[in-house]
Amino acid sequence: MRKKMIKIFPFLSLLLFSLNTVAATNWVNFEIINGHINLPVTIEGIEGRAILDSGAQLNAINLSFINKHGFEFPKGGKVNVEGIYGTETRRLFNNVQVKLFNTDLELDNLVGLRLGDHEVQLLLGAGLLEKFIFQIDYPNNRLRLFERGSVDLAKLENIQMQIDRGSGQPIVKVDLNGEKNAWLILDTGNNGGLFLKRSMATDSNWLESYGSQSSLIAGANQIGTVDNFRLPEVKFGPFTIENVQVSVPAEGQTESVSGQDQVSFSRIKGKNIKGLVGYDVLKHFVLTIDYKSGHLHVGLPEDI
Repeated sequence: MRKKMIKIFPFLSLLLFSLNTVAATNWVNFEIINGHINLPVTIEGIEGRAILDSGAQLNAINLSFINKHGFEFPKGGKVNVEGIYGTETRRLFNNVQVKLFNTDLELDNLVGLRLGDHEVQLLLGAGLLEKFIFQIDYPNNRLRLFERGSVDLAKLENIQMQIDRGSGQPIVKVDLNGEKNAWLILDTGNNGGLFLKRSMATDSNWLESYGSQSSLIAGANQIGTVDNFRLPEVKFGPFTIENVQVSVPAEGQTESVSGQDQVSFSRIKGKNIKGLVGYDVLKHFVLTIDYKSGHLHVGLPEDI
């Protein structure tokens, strides 16, 4: 197996500013656990972790955490939560006292989900991300926030990104092996590399060309079977990454890549989304994200 490499194109544009000169929070360190960003968080005085998931339109609280400590948070209504492999109706919880980024918050409309171990207390998605500009430094395992309006990422973005009109999720245009351009959901909650619709691989004979192995993966609600292979090259903004992990649904396996952990209210038709881009690609970079307006700068640590 070839070692993964990152190549920088000669025409890589230089950052025209230093974010260190802009008012920002202090860096907050995070852990990468199973490919997920885990931030320190405290709920009702109990320390735990929160997973940052840019592909989720919801904020969620772990039902295992609630049950472990016997909490009885005020209940709200119910919503339909759509994952890769199905949709389920979930209860909302309100008035949850949270300490995050050294700030005391009261969070409402938290969807009750099974998020694994009870030490994982929250999943944080669009409900938090759209309030700030986030800078995620994957190589150094740290994150900080900027006030909206303090950085003009529309002038500084170096990859095509937008908020999909249909799903409300952040999507980026990615070059796949020099053969296809595809809109993919920018998904920090995806602990793999790329998750693509099966037709993306079969149309180009990638499964036969690069070999594949089957495995099981868990979506928000159910478990599905996938075929895995390594794609020689993926261009992500001004960078090219080699030997990228790719998963596609196994033959006959239904999926919904445009509905990763989302609550759907819109009937507006969006882009033809072909999959997700996750940790195995993002882990090399510093991402500065304006989630609400749909702008992204991709850099390396020495750029910041």
